[in-house]
Amino acid sequence: MTPPDPSTPHPSRHAALDRLAWFRPRMGAAYAAARNIDLGPTRREGVSGLSPYLRHRLLLECEAVAAAASAHGPAGAETFIQEVFWRTYWKGWLERRPGVWRAYREAVQDRAATIAAEPDLAARLRAAEAGETGLDCFDFWARELVEYGYLHNHARLWFASLWIFTLRLPWELGADFFLRFLIDGDPASNTLGWRWVAGLQTPGKHYLARAENIARFTEGRFRPDPADLAEEAEPLVGEPPPGAAPPPAPDRAPLRLEAGTGLLLSEEDLHPESLPGLAPRRLAAVALMSCAADRSPGAVSPSVERFTGAALQDAGGRLEAAGAPPATRLDGDRASGRALAEWAERAGLRTVLTPYAPVGPAAERLAAAQAALAERGIALRPMLREWDARAWGHADRGFFRFRKAIPELMRAAGL
Repeated sequence: MTPPDPSTPHPSRHAALDRLAWFRPRMGAAYAAARNIDLGPTRREGVSGLSPYLRHRLLLECEAVAAAASAHGPAGAETFIQEVFWRTYWKGWLERRPGVWRAYREAVQDRAATIAAEPDLAARLRAAEAGETGLDCFDFWARELVEYGYLHNHARLWFASLWIFTLRLPWELGADFFLRFLIDGDPASNTLGWRWVAGLQTPGKHYLARAENIARFTEGRFRPDPADLAEEAEPLVGEPPPGAAPPPAPDRAPLRLEAGTGLLLSEEDLHPESLPGLAPRRLAAVALMSCAADRSPGAVSPSVERFTGAALQDAGGRLEAAGAPPATRLDGDRASGRALAEWAERAGLRTVLTPYAPVGPAAERLAAAQAALAERGIALRPMLREWDARAWGHADRGFFRFRKAIPELMRAAGL
């Protein structure tokens, strides 16, 4: 099978399934051996390239895990399966500690408001984002991120470490840079990944990029001088992570699509066909809510907005092909809470169904919409998937404790 172009993911369910089928034979030993090697933006054969699709649920986590387990067995595909579950774990961890997200958002806002008064920081930040620091590997990755909307996972770790410990830039601004440009940018994975590198997620444990490691896992593409890197640095110190709140409980009441029921999709979950009980022909209206611009107070990459918008359109098109009414796009200010409520009122809706949106911009939009809908007597019914409901209950501590629950979670999902 000819590999899909790794540098330009197509925002569709069909492309996700093509990529899944292509990578399925490589999900076992080949993935475990090659996943840490970064050969550059046009040579990504060692990694799946599924992250943009999993991020927006054009492809479900259970589908990726099922493909790996059926091709290689749970033990043979253990590394790949764990990587998929990392995404679920991060979402659950942040869902149960939303204050961590709020604190990050506030820090980015504060920095954005004061950076003009800090000319040295502003200049160093511009150089880092433009790939003009003089550190070859870092500068290449900064330009790669902007051009392709993607970085290899190992490069993300190196980049974050260099940003924090070598360039001495605020981690929140680095996380914001990633979220503005990564097509697969996810509030949970991105925020908590940067916190982990900094030493804040697991206090006292941080990640330091080392010249030998970069040279080895880029197969000599980069050979930085160790003297140019902060190979010895103390972790950042901050407030310890808060305790975990209870996970959200799924609404298991039978879904009855009565007259006046509509569906609202955000980029958090674009596989409405698999929502239990959802019958597209019985929907009175469908809306597509883009929140890509809400990722940051700064300018979000046009590539991110294009991919997200097209992925939403793909989901709306699949629903329409199954008998749903044509979808209404709600972007920018038209996706505000009041505008969403006005759409529902114009459509004569009494209930708006929506896939559950975890902590992040879409959840913030939906929280505002819920109050505006309630003013009009319209109910908002989030639909939490069983995959999340089961897994998030185990996201109370670290991943290695969570990992012990993976076999149980797979059995519960029928895998």
